[in-house]
Amino acid sequence: MQDQATQLRNIIKNANSSRSNRPLARVITVTSGKGGVGKSNVAINLAIQFRKMGQRVIILDADFGLANIEIMFGTVPKHNLCDLIYQGKNIKEIITWGPMGVGFISGGSGISGMYNLSRDYLVYIIVNLAELDAIADTIIVDTGAGISDAVLEFLVASGEIILVTTPEPTSITDSYSLLKALNHHPRFSREDTVIKTVSNRVGSEAEGQQLYHKLSAVSNRYLKLPLTYLGSIPQDQQLSNAVMQQSPVSIAFPNAKSVRSFESIARNLSGALGNEPEVQPRGMAAFFSHIIKSRKLESTTAEAVSGTKG
Repeated sequence: MQDQATQLRNIIKNANSSRSNRPLARVITVTSGKGGVGKSNVAINLAIQFRKMGQRVIILDADFGLANIEIMFGTVPKHNLCDLIYQGKNIKEIITWGPMGVGFISGGSGISGMYNLSRDYLVYIIVNLAELDAIADTIIVDTGAGISDAVLEFLVASGEIILVTTPEPTSITDSYSLLKALNHHPRFSREDTVIKTVSNRVGSEAEGQQLYHKLSAVSNRYLKLPLTYLGSIPQDQQLSNAVMQQSPVSIAFPNAKSVRSFESIARNLSGALGNEPEVQPRGMAAFFSHIIKSRKLESTTAEAVSGTKG
């Protein structure tokens, strides 16, 4: 295997140089406190809306074992992240292209297996994943639900988090539990992280705002953790019908009321409404370097960084 530390050193050097020479992808992580709240639907339909705006988008399905993205796209991937790790596939070979040219990568059990890999393999993976910065403008990471270690690792690595919540009391309680666990994580940086909320399956915009204010109030009071409101998505039978058809509602029923909400949220995320906190793109190399904090990778990263300073 080629000198992977040298390759990582070059990636870090490029990432620290002019962004016009090597643009970094925007990484948005979508999560929820409990399952069944529509998190993957939010990830997919935001990806479709970004594509309509002319952005190149890739979804990383990090909800291990459930394969929600491929089911909702009605597309079976030939490869997943495990093939990058164990079968020598390159990053472009494991991308499956779904509707409207949205790419997605099935995580499988690949990411969870990274913790036991050798230093060379870890750096090899990061070198490959860093190539996504040249392929995509925005990368949406669809995590699992809840407060497992795997989910929290994705969240602490992300500078931009979308938390999907519904009006159900259990969803609100579990969302707060997720925020609490994230806030107490030793590597979580509130200064470098923006947490945005989406109120899903609400009866009205007023109910969506009320849900946000309720969650924001307890987060500010007990965690001193500010939240940003992105918008709400109404209860929509056409969205349910689209799921049954294994097609994103933004494509199957473009005039549905939920689609108008996805359009508004996507515009908000793109800064068109002028009230979004500015988030500097980190790129995938930095994202995954943060996730895999084994001593082996840290020593390699330290060596690479040292090399760029020398």
